Amino acid sequence: MPSTTKILLFTSSAFVTLISVGMMGYGMSTQWAKTTLDCARGESSFYNGTAIITLTLFTGIMNRSFCPVYGRIDDFQVIPKLVETGVTPLVLHALVLCLLAVCLLCSACSILISLYNSVSNPYETYMGPVGIYACSSLSACLSVVVLIIFVVNINVTNMAEELVRDFADAVAVDLRNKSSEMQLGYYLIIPYTVLSLVTIALIYMYDHAAYTHRREQQRPTEDAPKEIMMY
Repeated sequence: MPSTTKILLFTSSAFVTLISVGMMGYGMSTQWAKTTLDCARGESSFYNGTAIITLTLFTGIMNRSFCPVYGRIDDFQVIPKLVETGVTPLVLHALVLCLLAVCLLCSACSILISLYNSVSNPYETYMGPVGIYACSSLSACLSVVVLIIFVVNINVTNMAEELVRDFADAVAVDLRNKSSEMQLGYYLIIPYTVLSLVTIALIYMYDHAAYTHRREQQRPTEDAPKEIMMY
């Protein structure tokens, strides 16, 4: 039967990871970015139009005003629309989704291992602290990679411009002054990363305490006189 300390720390680890999964799950369902561009029709130098693109991971809203015609709002599915526009934004966005799925899988494994350790005493294998270290570390690292890839896709690639041109119905538009703001869904990945690191810290506390306890149990034998140890 596990000690009270072990039950408390591993249960806390599972609870913290569960909270992080809930935050990521909510983040994946809400807005991630909002991009605004100034718009002019054709070769005109009169930029009197605007296009505002609001993105979640799976859906988007295109709000156009005089770009190229009077105001219009369109809903779209992100992946199918990116298939029509460009390869690089599509690959980066698909990579973000895949990495988030791996993060959730690793978090689920971390929860299961934590709960298993809270009711049993497995050996020091992938079903013990080592497994939680691996799963939570992978979750934290991949979530940071997601933050980087997504912001690069929004700000560096021409995804926004291509989306606007795709909705312009073959009418030539000139776009400039792109500005992007990350939204709640994007920022919720940050506490997910932090909570994954908290999980590692909790298990390290148990691991360190267990190691110290083992050393204390071995010390009387190590400090015993050689004459006594001979008998």
